[in-house]
Amino acid sequence: MLVGIKAMQIGAMIDAGSSFVPPPEAVTSAKVEAVEWQAARGAVGSILAVRGVTLGAEMSGIVREIGFENGSVVKKGQVLLKLDTTSESAQLTGAEADAQLSQLTLARVKKLHEQGANTQSELESAQARSVQAEASATNLRAIISKKVIRAPFDGRIGIRQVELGQVISPGSPIASLQSVDPVYVEFLLPQQALLDARVGQKVRVHVDVFPGNTWEGELTTINPEVEVSTRNVRMRATVPNPDGRLLPGMFSNIEVLAEGKRNVVAIPATAVLFAPYGDSVFVIVDGKDMAGKPSLVAQQRFVRLGERRGDFVEVTSGLTAGETVANNGAFKLRNGATVLVNDALAPKPEAAPQPVDR
Repeated sequence: MLVGIKAMQIGAMIDAGSSFVPPPEAVTSAKVEAVEWQAARGAVGSILAVRGVTLGAEMSGIVREIGFENGSVVKKGQVLLKLDTTSESAQLTGAEADAQLSQLTLARVKKLHEQGANTQSELESAQARSVQAEASATNLRAIISKKVIRAPFDGRIGIRQVELGQVISPGSPIASLQSVDPVYVEFLLPQQALLDARVGQKVRVHVDVFPGNTWEGELTTINPEVEVSTRNVRMRATVPNPDGRLLPGMFSNIEVLAEGKRNVVAIPATAVLFAPYGDSVFVIVDGKDMAGKPSLVAQQRFVRLGERRGDFVEVTSGLTAGETVANNGAFKLRNGATVLVNDALAPKPEAAPQPVDR
């Protein structure tokens, strides 16, 4: 009796195992879409000022006047700093009087020379004294001019490094002056980019400081040499910056846009299973489960990938537009597994995602 009961139990377990149908795996789905993408090459770079200098004094002296505020916008020719010129101004008055007297003396000597009342050497001496007197006055004017520092171009000035009454020497820094409209964006691209890169191409610039904002400019310079150590080419774009928010030294992300658009097949990158032997996706098709009932079935398919943009990735071969692939949850599927699609809480992929820190 015991043997009979145990045999019946084992037979029931065998029958239950042969008729067991595994439950379907819950996944989200995504459509394989045919979209138009404008070809672009991404890079990271730095923002540079078109013109940027650290203003300094050419002559030594005492600071008597400061004509700018920290961080203010200044115009070309605006007086920024004046040094003490009391001594030079006094010397200039005497030098100008001496130059005027030498001019009058030269005029008299010329008149007498025309009448034959003096010699040629006296005329030449008078001319030399006139030139020397005028040169002395001109030198003093130049010294006074050098003690007045003016803005060499329009721009935004930084924090001043001098104060009233301070004695400064030649070369002492006064403040940094940067032109902020437009700005340069300098970046590196691999040498393969030389095939498509052209001066005049449109570029798009993003900075992390201002998420969601974009600045557009154009490629203006391609370095005529490739860096030997990295095989990269240095490029520079000019970007308008009317609001002055792009500051020299900022880190930026750059996209160099190609002239035309192309048709691509794209899927969410989360649908791809990356593996050393090849990348694959699971395509959801109509089929039957192990019990022979109609159901959705996952079929594994190997694909070749291309450019990635935001949450999407280009598929160059292996899929056609209109098919449906398993997105979130694809990692737990196997070939031929039944699936249950539930897209109620699926996040929407975006070509230009804007993550928000919370």
